[in-house]
Amino acid sequence: MAASTTLLDSTDLTILRLLQKDAFMTHKEIAAQLQLSTTPVYERIRRLERSGIIRGYVALVDRTKVDKSLLVMCAVSLKEHALERLKQFEQSVCALPEVTEVLHIAGGFDYLLKVVVRDMAEYQHFIVDKLARLDNVGNAQSSFVLTELKYETGVPL
Repeated sequence: MAASTTLLDSTDLTILRLLQKDAFMTHKEIAAQLQLSTTPVYERIRRLERSGIIRGYVALVDRTKVDKSLLVMCAVSLKEHALERLKQFEQSVCALPEVTEVLHIAGGFDYLLKVVVRDMAEYQHFIVDKLARLDNVGNAQSSFVLTELKYETGVPL
């Protein structure tokens, strides 16, 4: 169920901003910043979760500290664009653990994949033994990230 931002008031937006910065904030800490009691904050957060605006909570892992220092943006063109073939590709590529994001895009390519691996050898294995084996892949072009200048997961509100 998609919710429109017009349904969100300034208190909801502030709660979302706070949780995007630190999902460990307690209801009490959020309430103190908003000058509210904890009950309405708890109820608002539950509503945001139930409506799907808050999809979940995760730990952000520094990939370089877990030996995954190579970040690659891989643009993929498909051979066929029939809906069933698109869905088949999406399901297959989303199942690959090295792929952390899949974007269906317009332009010269059909999809943009964010791939996180240990090194060039692991990326070569990914391309040759995983991505190229998907039967609808026509072309893949890789861009290797030299420096990650900004990495944020929060949505600007």
